[in-house]
Amino acid sequence: MLGASAEFAKGDDVIRSTQHARRRNFRCSDVVGAVLALVLVAVAFVVPYMGNETITPIINRSAQTVKDFADAAPLFGFRDVHVGWGTPFAVLIAIAMVLWGPSLAQSLSWRRLAVGTYLIGAAWAMSLAMVDGWQRGFVDRLTSRDEYLHEVPAITDIPSMLHGFTQRILDYQPDSWTTHVAGHPPGAVLTFVWLDRIGLSGGAWASALCVAVGSSAAVAVIVTVRALGDEAMARRAAPFLALAPAVIWIAASADAVFTGVVAWGIALLALSASRSVRYPWVAALGAGVLLGFGVYLSYGLVLMGVLALAVLLVARNARPLLGAVIGALAVAAIFTAYGFWWFDGYTLVQERYYQGIAADRPFAYWGWANFAALVCAVGVAVPAAVPRAFSWSRLRSLSPIPVLVVAALVIVVIADLSRLSKAETERIWLPFAVWLLTAPALLPKGSHRFWLAAQAVGALAINHLLFTNW
Repeated sequence: MLGASAEFAKGDDVIRSTQHARRRNFRCSDVVGAVLALVLVAVAFVVPYMGNETITPIINRSAQTVKDFADAAPLFGFRDVHVGWGTPFAVLIAIAMVLWGPSLAQSLSWRRLAVGTYLIGAAWAMSLAMVDGWQRGFVDRLTSRDEYLHEVPAITDIPSMLHGFTQRILDYQPDSWTTHVAGHPPGAVLTFVWLDRIGLSGGAWASALCVAVGSSAAVAVIVTVRALGDEAMARRAAPFLALAPAVIWIAASADAVFTGVVAWGIALLALSASRSVRYPWVAALGAGVLLGFGVYLSYGLVLMGVLALAVLLVARNARPLLGAVIGALAVAAIFTAYGFWWFDGYTLVQERYYQGIAADRPFAYWGWANFAALVCAVGVAVPAAVPRAFSWSRLRSLSPIPVLVVAALVIVVIADLSRLSKAETERIWLPFAVWLLTAPALLPKGSHRFWLAAQAVGALAINHLLFTNW
């Protein structure tokens, strides 16, 4: 009887221990963060159909403008329930990552993990793109009259183009640049001009570049976290980076290229600051070149300076700053020597911004709906984990992921308050969103499969219920 009682007591202890572990896996703040994010998204989707004239995605509405710019607000696209031949591949990748992703991230060698994160991310991006079809979902993405490729054939003299670039930024001129070219520094269109010059012309090659470079951002992020001294958390973050809903806009938008370029700039800075490479000064110089070029890809990427400072803070080493500044100034010197002055471009692009649809996009809606679009890109696992990033003990000890997440949040708040990111933030904020995707690593390991499943379901729902413009 005593033996039986002991067995029953032991069984009770096991049950209580299991129940306690399950409770630890789902803290109240995690669930609350996810629920609040879903409520924000739901409200942002519902408000456009309430007929409220104060809070509406577009002020001067017509049936056509709503269809073109707000049919799927807060996302840029239109409602279109559909499936494609990419659907089964996307579902299989999602199931495989949920079942085996977390365990493989712990057991693979570092090199294989990095390669696997890249390949899975690229495959996930391509399978979601193929839900829309090869032509509509991939080849034609960057070939519209508003895109970079529209201008590429006419750019035959790069120095001349750079010298006169700012003169063509404003709209309503005979030779005004198309929307995307005018809205960015010349490095953006030059990227596709150079691709064309090496014989890789057309929409398919341009979109392939976006997937190839954009998918590498996930690797750059985990390399950064590992270089800053937390390989365990980098491994925990890898599945969330590979299976991110954000890949919907990596295949294919030019912002995916921007994301990859500046992510590797941050990674090189971290490698230099932690002295994880043989020649830290070369890494610092390379970081400056990539981050400096990023500023000539998109004006908003000047905000990556916040993340760069966060990396140096975590590494407790400011020495790479000199090499990075030299590299960035070298890039700026080249563009300036050829006639493009960044500050002139930035001033003019603000005027051009309000010559277009931005004038009809009220901040009363987009000021908060921007964050709903961001949630769609990063998934509910990120808002579930963000409260953990604000742990004072973690921030005080300069734990890499909390510091990087807080820095990325500061950036998106600044970008939002600038009022130069009204709508399309699911694409525009990709360079910042990839750093937020490290936050789920802070969630208990036992809950990772659940949150990965939530991420996958969100991405599949968006891609099958809506046709996103990118």
